[in-house]
Amino acid sequence: MEKLFPWFRLKSTPGVGNLLYKRLIDVFHSPENAIHAARKDLLQVEGLSDRLITAIKRHTLPEAFKKELEEVQQKDIKILTLTDDNYPALLLEIPDPPPYLYVYGCIPANKKNISIVGSRNATRYGLDTTQRLGRDLASLGMTIVSGMARGIDTAAHEGALIGRGKTIAVLGSGLGRVYPKENERLFHRIAEAGAVISEFPFMAEPEAHHFPMRNRIISGLSLGTVIVEATLRSGSLITARLAAEQNREVFAVPGSINSFKSTGTHTLIKQGAKLVEQAGDIMEEISHWIDPSVSEDKHVVEVNTIPVPPLSPLETSVSRELEHYPLHIDDLIRKLGLEPSVLSSTLLSLELKGIVQQEPGKFFYIKAQTGQTGKEKDLLSRNYEITKSRKRP
Repeated sequence: MEKLFPWFRLKSTPGVGNLLYKRLIDVFHSPENAIHAARKDLLQVEGLSDRLITAIKRHTLPEAFKKELEEVQQKDIKILTLTDDNYPALLLEIPDPPPYLYVYGCIPANKKNISIVGSRNATRYGLDTTQRLGRDLASLGMTIVSGMARGIDTAAHEGALIGRGKTIAVLGSGLGRVYPKENERLFHRIAEAGAVISEFPFMAEPEAHHFPMRNRIISGLSLGTVIVEATLRSGSLITARLAAEQNREVFAVPGSINSFKSTGTHTLIKQGAKLVEQAGDIMEEISHWIDPSVSEDKHVVEVNTIPVPPLSPLETSVSRELEHYPLHIDDLIRKLGLEPSVLSSTLLSLELKGIVQQEPGKFFYIKAQTGQTGKEKDLLSRNYEITKSRKRP
């Protein structure tokens, strides 16, 4: 662990931020070399002043960092530095990557990452759609990246786990402060299927200013970022902006025009983000990044089908009237002209088959992942023929 002392020492030097740290490593290849470099050589690095050079050379490693390294080692937490072979390759491409990352689990080695973020206070439509996207993308070998926050983030990680795929959570706190607390079990499940990572000290609290910093890592780890249910003031829009600045794809899932929770995502679509209805929409944009050999050719993405329980004619009729936004049972009675008892028993049957979900107050909606309404073509019901016409810059 002592080999990490120079990394901590340089990072803890007042005035040395991530951007300047990356420039120093690019020039000198290690923090030791940077610390001991000649003053005239250091002055050639953009952003370094004579005063800051003096600070770098005089600064000593605080004892607190040494104690933290001992604790991290006991907790089975790894620390990856910028020069480690296992440091995420995509993250190295952004201008201000963390000099080192605390890692619980194992970061997948490939670049097949897609981030999904959105509202903490999501609708059932948003949660179901996110979980379906996470599941379907994971089944295609993509790693799902998110922030393990309540709502959309949690649904994204859970979808990846349901799809038996890999997922990465990027925390806005230290790994010793699981946030939110109710996701502690999810924290460990993610580590088993991927990794939980943070750039913050092990016991750092989830402070407000950490989350915009965390967002650049989420987008930086990913080929593209999907936004689900974001208002105009949503922090998810920061992640979208960062993704665009990092030359990554930006995707947005549309919602109801009557829902303020989708005003941010609709704005992104108006500004050029690709509208996403299903995982195939995302694969169209990124498949040639994963396999450049198919960038100019047609490529068929093979996926497994999920068996769908057979429906009676009445169940089919009822399911076609349902939407992804909850409808009250009285509205369904008026639409279908059925007796309340007949409709209730049919809805119960659809619930037991996993096609319909009920919310308090006798509200019902079609579950996004079933694809039974005829209003969507689910990814897992067919293959996609993808034509790519452009390459990644």
